[in-house]
Amino acid sequence: MDWKNRRAGAYFGPAHAAESLEELSELASSAGAVIAGRVIQARDAPEAATLIGQGKVVELAQLSGSLDAGLVIFDHDLTPTQQRNLEKELGRRVIDRTQLILDIFARRARTREGRLQVELAQLNYLLPRLSGRGVEMSRLGGGIGTRGPGETKLETDRRRIHHRVKKIEEDLENVRAGRALHRRKRQAVPLPTIALVGYTNAGKSTLFNRLAQAAVLADARMFATLDPTVRPVTLPSRRRVLVSDTVGFIGNLPTTLVKAFRATLEEVTDATLILHVVDVSAPHAAAQTGHVLRVLAEIDAAAIPQLLVLNKVDRLPEAGIDVEAYRHRVLGGSGAAAGSRAVAISALSGQGIDRLLAAVDEVLPFDPIVRARLRLPQGDGARISMVHDLGRVLETRYVEDMCEMEVEIPESLRQRLSGFVKTDRGL
Repeated sequence: MDWKNRRAGAYFGPAHAAESLEELSELASSAGAVIAGRVIQARDAPEAATLIGQGKVVELAQLSGSLDAGLVIFDHDLTPTQQRNLEKELGRRVIDRTQLILDIFARRARTREGRLQVELAQLNYLLPRLSGRGVEMSRLGGGIGTRGPGETKLETDRRRIHHRVKKIEEDLENVRAGRALHRRKRQAVPLPTIALVGYTNAGKSTLFNRLAQAAVLADARMFATLDPTVRPVTLPSRRRVLVSDTVGFIGNLPTTLVKAFRATLEEVTDATLILHVVDVSAPHAAAQTGHVLRVLAEIDAAAIPQLLVLNKVDRLPEAGIDVEAYRHRVLGGSGAAAGSRAVAISALSGQGIDRLLAAVDEVLPFDPIVRARLRLPQGDGARISMVHDLGRVLETRYVEDMCEMEVEIPESLRQRLSGFVKTDRGL
């Protein structure tokens, strides 16, 4: 839909109706639909009964009939009354963008947490629509004894849904408490956490697999990954970090889903560093980046340091890429993020991954690398091995029964080995 009197900046998502419709087509294809046709309606304002107006309804009915389409998807939220009227006029099933996204999420959720989150969003979407269905089931009348069995069933359905919503919310609070416990345990060991965020299908899962040598599902379908995954990664400095892959963002993401996936999104809000993955080959990369930045602000994650990852450079026509030009193109003047450092990569081919890891090492505001001289007993194999595993040994000397090492190690490790740090005055 394209509202002619839309206020400047009020549209949340791709810049134009055609772009949004293209994204809706990708969503529908991801859900298994075959696109038979597309229609854009330009109006001054939505029509209360059918959203698009009676003339456009007749045109859409003729088109869907000639194409033998079994489903009509609207790129706009429909009220229960609009949905019911459209189905009656068109003679076929009608759903909106939110319902389509919910269906995709229901198909892709794998863990118990993911299924609970999707079910909660579905129930919250269904609840206000029960009243629209109840009109057909209720008898008209007033006074005692005129309430029809349909209305009674409607109230029963409402109570059942409210009870189920409350139960799911309690279960998700337990999940949230469990995640918080796991995070506290991780924080007890000084390991920084890095969250991969970005628009859906930007290549986050492919990058995650590349960094962590994992096997998370990665394909071209939108929302291929819903359930967050955390894996350890070793940086060039030998620092170990935890990297988490999260659900992708999208224009006009239903608020019911944002609320339902609160426990998942907390993996982002608690991160030490955010890797914002952008598909630079996408024609609307700037709009997608802007949307992700808005969602990060909504979940109070805008202040977390970011590293912009310009992914899919292998799809660009030019031989090289001007990183600064692309960074400015996708970020523009997007607040604090405009000062973020950018790295160009191809997660699929591995191009630029070494540069990305080195950049993470440089900008990670956690457990800085320090230079130190250690003096350890030669027989203390455990500590010597730990230094080799977690740091970089620059020089090793053996003096009598001691092992003296010039090393670059994380500050947390230097503190753990403070009793063996050699200074100009000795130990």
